Amino acid sequence: MVINCSNISKSYRYFEKNEGFKASVKSLFFRKTLMRQAVKDFSFTMDEGEFIGLMGPNGAGKSTLVKVLTGIIDKSGGELTVLDRQPFGTDNDFKRQIAVVMGQKSQLWWDLPASDTLLMQKSIYGIEEGEYRKNVGELTELFDVTKLLNVPVRNLSLGERMKFELICALLHSPKLIFLDEPTIGLDASAQLQIRRLLKAAGRERHVSLLLTSHYTQDLLDLTPRVMVIRGGEKLYDGDLASLLHGMSRCRLVNVSLSGKPEIAFPDDMIIERAENKLSLRIPQSDVKDVLAALFSQGVVADLTVEDEDVTELVERLYLGGAGK
Repeated sequence: MVINCSNISKSYRYFEKNEGFKASVKSLFFRKTLMRQAVKDFSFTMDEGEFIGLMGPNGAGKSTLVKVLTGIIDKSGGELTVLDRQPFGTDNDFKRQIAVVMGQKSQLWWDLPASDTLLMQKSIYGIEEGEYRKNVGELTELFDVTKLLNVPVRNLSLGERMKFELICALLHSPKLIFLDEPTIGLDASAQLQIRRLLKAAGRERHVSLLLTSHYTQDLLDLTPRVMVIRGGEKLYDGDLASLLHGMSRCRLVNVSLSGKPEIAFPDDMIIERAENKLSLRIPQSDVKDVLAALFSQGVVADLTVEDEDVTELVERLYLGGAGK
């Protein structure tokens, strides 16, 4: 088992101060101390080779949980082992088995080529020369950046820089990788390419992956299993596609018409109506009756039924919860 997390929690102590000079002076002698619990009784297990997604609104506790799992900060309570070790305060042998990539924090040196950063990683992790050359060759070929190794990082595109961030993470052959928003700021094409590369790297290098992302498509494509966190608590642990499908209150129906249907649809149900096209948003309980009425007219040339927009479903999930 890669991760065994049982009822862990993390609390922060902070001080509250009113605005103004007088309040600043007063706070030197009288401070109001408050506590904020960022993670509450969070439990899960992760098996070797598993890809798990972590999703939740801003301030939900995702980054705090990742910091606890990686040993950057210590937990306040509960039991936790990562790769059969206690993450916080462990020796360098544990740190050589994990990697962390944060989309908003680069480990590449801006004015130097990526090859120099890779050499630094080689020294930090004590990678042998033969293994280093092999990994660099395989990874740069996989990510299609071999010709960019000696280009200064400042001259690379955002997508190319993210590829090298991932190569840095994989260079020392970790068993477990934590990715925090790896596709943030990338266009749709670059996001798709990064997801494909991560899938390929996971298959070929047999790593386990914990991914946090606000892009639902990242999670749908990469992680068969997703955990939803809100207010520091786990709301859901399972398949994301099934969860969103179950939360959908309406179905989007797009119809190609071969004639004009003689049916009066409510205005709030019609998304678009044209001579040869009809788009409807139908309450889930009414879908069967509406489709039956359409087919009875004999004017349906083609038809598709979809769930609501994923963005709307995710917003509803964050606001209303998912049920544990």
